[in-house]
Amino acid sequence: MIRSPRALIVAALAAVGVLLAGCGGESDPLATAPAGPSAQGTVRIGSANFTENRLLAEIYATALETRGVTVERRFGIGSRETYFPAVERGEIDLVPDYTGNLLQFLDPQTTATASDQVYQQITGRLPQQLQLLEQSPAEDKDAVVVTRAFATQNNLRSIEDLAPLCPTIAFGGPPEFQQRAYGVPGLQRLYNCTFREFRALDAGGPLTVAALRDGTVQAADLFTTDASIPENDFVILEDPRSNFAAQNVVPLVNRAKAADPRVTDTLNQISQRMDTTQLTALNQRLAGPDRPDPAQVARDWLNQAGIR
Repeated sequence: MIRSPRALIVAALAAVGVLLAGCGGESDPLATAPAGPSAQGTVRIGSANFTENRLLAEIYATALETRGVTVERRFGIGSRETYFPAVERGEIDLVPDYTGNLLQFLDPQTTATASDQVYQQITGRLPQQLQLLEQSPAEDKDAVVVTRAFATQNNLRSIEDLAPLCPTIAFGGPPEFQQRAYGVPGLQRLYNCTFREFRALDAGGPLTVAALRDGTVQAADLFTTDASIPENDFVILEDPRSNFAAQNVVPLVNRAKAADPRVTDTLNQISQRMDTTQLTALNQRLAGPDRPDPAQVARDWLNQAGIR
């Protein structure tokens, strides 16, 4: 049975609500929480508004609490355009971030794509009051994704293969993908890919997945660790011109809070012991039918990693 577009949108929005409720976050934590820096001895942790990033923030928070650090949670803030200024102002002390996209946010003209080069360039561009701790081998990149049927029908393996079709197809992704250097502008610059239509959906969430699955869009921006990709047999198109830079998970932290060795040592241990396979498995567990509590998933991973 073919569902109407309105029914699909309602269902997808309902799924968004379930995800947010499952992660325990507020829709706008910066608006509902008092402004100003956290108290001395307290680390206020924020996150972007998608499941994986909330989970990473919960892993940070739970580990710090086990080391005796007082933690405040401000999860689900939104995109980097929203949370980075809050970190810069000192309203948020710590967020899990991704190196390549963070560098392009700081310097849209950068051409760095290799992991170590990206990390080094970020450290030279951060405001003085902020710093990166150790980056993790765990990596979650944006990717151009299509259905298996669309890839087979059009003999698609890479974004280069997709480029001749771009004027005929609709592309879906988060609203910020239209402006970010690695988003629509990057695809236009590197692949001469100009889509017939861009549909503003969500960041690797149910709206994007539903639109790709039902053919509302023919290609979309999803994250490489997204459990929906194997679940739906979607195809990640290769990126031979490196539009999407290395995206290692990294703690972005207020320098004054990082002076506490409990903070630095704990977060560095997490970075050292997390890898991409584990991160993908954590996403798959959160997307499972039992919808586990992210706090329990965080505790389980920390115990498995020997961080207690």
